[in-house]
Amino acid sequence: MELEFLGTVAGMPVRDRNVTSICLRLLQERGSVWLFDCGEGTQHQILRSTIKLSKLEKIFITHLHGDHIYGLPGILTSRAYSGGNSPLTIYGPKGIRDYVTSVLLISQAHLGYDLHIEEIPESLNEGIVFEDDQFLIETAKLEHRIDSYGYSITEKDQPGPLLIEKLQKAGIPPGPLFSQIKKGIDITLENGEKLIASQYVGPKLRGRKVVIMGDTRICNTSPQIAMDADVLVHESTFTEDLCDLAYKYFHTTALQAAKLARDSNVDQLILTHISSRYQDEGLDRLLQEAKSVHENTHIAHDFWIFPIKRNHE
Repeated sequence: MELEFLGTVAGMPVRDRNVTSICLRLLQERGSVWLFDCGEGTQHQILRSTIKLSKLEKIFITHLHGDHIYGLPGILTSRAYSGGNSPLTIYGPKGIRDYVTSVLLISQAHLGYDLHIEEIPESLNEGIVFEDDQFLIETAKLEHRIDSYGYSITEKDQPGPLLIEKLQKAGIPPGPLFSQIKKGIDITLENGEKLIASQYVGPKLRGRKVVIMGDTRICNTSPQIAMDADVLVHESTFTEDLCDLAYKYFHTTALQAAKLARDSNVDQLILTHISSRYQDEGLDRLLQEAKSVHENTHIAHDFWIFPIKRNHE
């Protein structure tokens, strides 16, 4: 599981940073990638990465401002031309269906795959938007000029590793019996001895939790969705001296994001959606403000890949 940042600037692109888009790479976990927001030019950013559009399974939109959605039409049509023929689902606020279907209709686009669009009900302040046997995706409404959401991606606990040496001492050769025990199935040997599967499998691996916030002020739902995250990706549009401006335009400072991470028991904080006014020393200032209260803080830059490790790794 890895995060790759395809766009990290706020509002409009600059020479070395594009507008918001984040890829959650789940190639080992499910052979696919998920996209969070899709600002203009995202497909060009993908061309400069190793991401394959044919592997794109889901797109999560935090809110409907242009720097988060104007890249969608290009992504959807290019996926069809890139061999993507499996179903694709878009999740987002009310209005995302009208936006996507209107553009595709007017441009007479033929995707060649099933496109599903799931709108978050306006009345939903927090809840589940997707769940299967691997992941639970929850959302919470934030505080922005228009409806904006954060997404919590929780990996479900994984079976522990097989205790190979213990199995070998019990006289169990590698093969089908290993697989049964890994699945938690007790087995009976030819001599009548019964082996309890749980005694030959290590402790479960705790699932990882990643939280990706849309544009927002710090609000009541922020700590609820961020709590105990292994990684929190949060906007950091301004430094603290512009906190009044941040509040006025429904954004967050680096220091505010760091305090949220500290108070929510977040392990790693990644700052993104950074105003174009910050370059070089300005970026370092943002980082140092955040690190003053949350040491494990990073500033994202375009094409940066961040591996999401389990706590014990």
